[in-house]
Order: sequence, then structure tokens, then C-alpha cells
Amino acid sequence: MARRKGKSGRNGKPYKRRKKRRGSPQHSERNSEREFAEKSSTYKSDLKELLSGIGTPEPKPFVPDDFQVEALEAIEHQDVLVTAPTGSGKTWIAQEEIRRLLEAGKRAWYTTPLKALTNSKYMEFGEEFGNERVGILTGDRKENPGAPLIVGTTEIYRNQLFDALRGGEKVDTDFVILDEAHYLADDYRGHVWEEAIILSPPRIRLLMLSATVGNAKEFAEWIEETRGTNVRVIDRAGERPVELRAAFLAPNLDLYPLLKEDGGYNADLNRFGRKKTGYQGYRRRRRR
Repeated sequence: MARRKGKSGRNGKPYKRRKKRRGSPQHSERNSEREFAEKSSTYKSDLKELLSGIGTPEPKPFVPDDFQVEALEAIEHQDVLVTAPTGSGKTWIAQEEIRRLLEAGKRAWYTTPLKALTNSKYMEFGEEFGNERVGILTGDRKENPGAPLIVGTTEIYRNQLFDALRGGEKVDTDFVILDEAHYLADDYRGHVWEEAIILSPPRIRLLMLSATVGNAKEFAEWIEETRGTNVRVIDRAGERPVELRAAFLAPNLDLYPLLKEDGGYNADLNRFGRKKTGYQGYRRRRRR
């Protein structure tokens, strides 16, 4: 009886079956989980150190910075471009000017680039000025559109300008805040900010809040040429006043340092990305 030939490789030699390694993925995963658990006490102490600088500051009377006072004085008579790091207090300038306008019976628009930020500002201003005085306009929400203060995305404000232009009407506002005005340089959405600035009548004062940019003066000169108004540039130089500390919120709701002391990524956090849950986890448990 002829002997059956086994499968052969490219060189004619038969394939050799590889022996299964004893260390299965499940076994190595359990080892990594055990090692991580042993380090948990260390992470707990690191977490305390991570959060130690936050705490609860003692109440102190608020004193605005010089650039905030300067911006409030300037915005009464001209357009203002404020460039400052995140967390330095740009929104406070807008909030105080809105307060002054509402007390004078005037109207204002506050634009943001994101729906999430719009929703957040809507809630914030509602608590500050009263829900009946604040409305919101986005692609998804339309509430209290006749309010003296409207919070909306920049696209919605731009669309209202187009509608007013076609209908020969006026946009019913006296003041517009363009938050995150540095989006003007965005390749995909920058034209929205351009159109909002170009189409806003000179009677509407603009307060543009921007992260630190290198060409603020050039930006202001373009606005002056486009709108025929004076633009005051107020630059708050320096780094952000609030230090950021990076941490990872684990599925067990514990916080772990995202970075090591040397600034590198904390590779121990990879375990949270490897663990399968739901149907994939169910299939894996069935195979054990």
C-alpha cells in the first residue's frame, strides 16, 4: 500500500507542526493583571500626589487682570481682538459686557465653534442671567429664539446674516462675541468666520476671543479694512495660568497618572485597551 505523502513546503520538505506554547494569551493577560494589581497601591499614592495641587482654594475677592479691564474699556467704542492662553479669563470679558448690555436693554449674540460648547455656555449664561433672557440656536436645538442673549454656533449666526441680506432686513443684535476666533485659520471651516466678520454690519461691535496667535496684528488689520472699523488688539502674553495634569479615568472609576515622572507615556495603562468586553468577552470565556 502506497504511503501517503504529507503536505510539503516550497523546498519540498514536509511541514513541521509547531508545538503550542504553554503561555496562552489568557495566561499572559492574567499575569499582567496581577502585576498591575500589585502596583495599584503605588498608583493610589501617585494619584494623591497628582491631585494634591488642586485642593480647594481659600475664597478671595475677584480682581480682574489688567488685560481684562483694558478689553472692557475698549469694547465700548470699537471692535476688540483678545488673544490669551486657555484658562486666562477671556470669557469673563464677554460675560461682563453681556451683563452691561442686558442692563441697558440691548441684545447680544455669543457664538462658538462646537455644539457641545454652545450647550455648555447656554446653561452657564442661563444660571448667570436667568433662563428667560437666554436662547440657544444650533442645528439641533432652537429654544427661546427671541431672547436678548442668543448662544449659537458660528454657522447659525452666519446663516442669519445671509437670510437678513437676502430679505433686506437687519440682524437683531447689537453685539457679537466670536469665541475661538482663531478658527478663522482653519482649512475647512475658516470661511465661516470670514463670512461672519465680513457680513456683520459695522454698527454691530465684535469681540473676538482667540488663543494666542502669532499674527494678531495682521488679523486686526484685515478686519479694519474689511469692516471699516477700528480694532483694538489686546494680547495677554505668557503661558496658561492653570497647570494641566494628565490622568486616565479607568473603567473602575479610578484615576491613574497618564504620564511617568520622566514625561513618557505610562504603558501600564495599555491593559485597559486590551481587555475585551461584551460579546467578544463572552466568546472568549466560552472557549476557556
